[in-house]
Amino acid sequence: MSCVAPSAPSRAEILSLFRSLLRTAQKFSDYNIREYAKRRAIDGFRLNRDVSDPSMASWAYSEGKSQLEVAKRQAVVYSLYAPKVKSVMDVKSR
Repeated sequence: MSCVAPSAPSRAEILSLFRSLLRTAQKFSDYNIREYAKRRAIDGFRLNRDVSDPSMASWAYSEGKSQLEVAKRQAVVYSLYAPKVKSVMDVKSR
């Protein structure tokens, strides 16, 4: 059995994952959860910005993909039990 080193994800794959995480964050109906998901995605990518080791980059990318799947499932669950009243932060001022 040979041990093949994982290839680092391309820049396009990383940016696609980042955009997907931000899009999924926008699907949460609650302002606080939506902002938390967005902030967590941005912070996670900032934390791993300087990763140059291909195996570490591959691990961070796979961790991001698993977090995306969790966020997608949670967005569906939260949409089923969304509050009837909008948050003060969601109400548009005139």
